[in-house]
Amino acid sequence: MNPAALSRRTVIFVNVAHALDHFVLLIYPTAVLAIATELGLDYATLISLATGAFVAFGLFALPSGWLAERLGRRNMLGVYYLGCAAACAGLSTAASPAALAGWLLLLGIFSAIYHPIGSAMLVTHASRLGRDLGWNGVWGNLGAAAASGVTALIAVTLGWRLAFLLPALVCAMVGVAFLWMVRGDGVPGSRSRNDAPVLPVSKPGLLMIMFGLAILAGGITFNVTTIALPKIIDERLGLALPLLLTGSLATVVFVFGALTQLVVGRLVDRISLPVIFIGIVALAPLGLGIASNGAGSVLLLGLTLAMVSIYGQVVITDAMVARYVPPVYRTRAFAIRYFLGFTVSGFALPLIALLHGQGGFSMVLGTTAVIGGVILACAFFMLMLARPEDRLDQSPGQAT
Repeated sequence: MNPAALSRRTVIFVNVAHALDHFVLLIYPTAVLAIATELGLDYATLISLATGAFVAFGLFALPSGWLAERLGRRNMLGVYYLGCAAACAGLSTAASPAALAGWLLLLGIFSAIYHPIGSAMLVTHASRLGRDLGWNGVWGNLGAAAASGVTALIAVTLGWRLAFLLPALVCAMVGVAFLWMVRGDGVPGSRSRNDAPVLPVSKPGLLMIMFGLAILAGGITFNVTTIALPKIIDERLGLALPLLLTGSLATVVFVFGALTQLVVGRLVDRISLPVIFIGIVALAPLGLGIASNGAGSVLLLGLTLAMVSIYGQVVITDAMVARYVPPVYRTRAFAIRYFLGFTVSGFALPLIALLHGQGGFSMVLGTTAVIGGVILACAFFMLMLARPEDRLDQSPGQAT
């Protein structure tokens, strides 16, 4: 297979993997509304069972990057597909809190493989950085968006166990197809427009500290908002809605975040990355602040603004790694980036339980808005630390 064809095929499977990664991790937050009825446990108890999964989602990003350098990115992505299939199948058989926690932990371990490996593969094989990052983000967010609605539909019509088993079958089938159709990494023979020289920065150490702090705070806001979204709508919308409609409304909110990534991806190819970062990040504390004090349509507006910001940030931070880190270090850089973001985000689950118990979702959303403000402060510092030519350059995210 010629390098160009391999790159196109690889990008397709990487995008599908991104969709499935967010889908399988967000089955449980919606399914838990049905599981609670069967097991007779409250929401706070059940949602906390997924803490290990979300901690592992970040923690195992580092060893995944290390293994990819030795076993190959293609092989590790195959392990991801088949491992997620096995974990979801196991969850469909769980009959106790201990079993749920165990299988969720395994799902978190296998899900952790995608982001460091898939992001590095995408950057290597992308033909245009911003555009392809945007589309990859759309796939991931559509997976997250579909999780609430699809899980609710299956749980209501077929039972919550099939809400895990059917995605397991999909993961297994796509994984087998990937291993059959993509026979190697294709790195030595592939060339992308992202082989342009890495952008220089002034005060790189301080810039990386700000970037790392933004990643840590972003991990908390990302997971608090996405995990709690179905329950926030269920509790705060002001209407007594069935599970199916609650999941569908959550899906609509997620879709806005997904579509935003297309726009952000286009902007990455045209505008300075630090400037875009500030504009997108500012929407998170605004939207979360609105949602913390609102109900009905005001609540949905605030959640939508927050989701637009949260998912737009993903494209920009990935673009920063791609444009400022040399290719030889990118797999490790993505592993560290997702290790920071996803490990700390695992603590979002006990944070949700703690804050919800003290002040309901008003406190959950208000606290998350403050954390969003930390990201905004970091974005301003990053703009100040960027080289003058990087701040003024019309298209620093575009490879040449």
